[in-house]
Amino acid sequence: MPLVRISMIEEVFTPAQKRQIIENVTNAMIAVEGERMRGVTWVVLDEVKSGDWGIGGQCLTTKAVHDLAAGRS
Repeated sequence: MPLVRISMIEEVFTPAQKRQIIENVTNAMIAVEGERMRGVTWVVLDEVKSGDWGIGGQCLTTKAVHDLAAGRS
């Protein structure tokens, strides 16, 4: 049974977006492994506290991700 874990910074995605991520990732796996595996395909979203995620030695925050998505530097 496949287990897909996705790490993300807290409060970046809404509950509706999280449901969409889970559905879309499940569907991607089913496209490869077959429909019979749907019931045993797990997707887990792990949320990391804002500021506890680093890229290139810099802490990344929820606000920074929202700014990036909005096209703000």
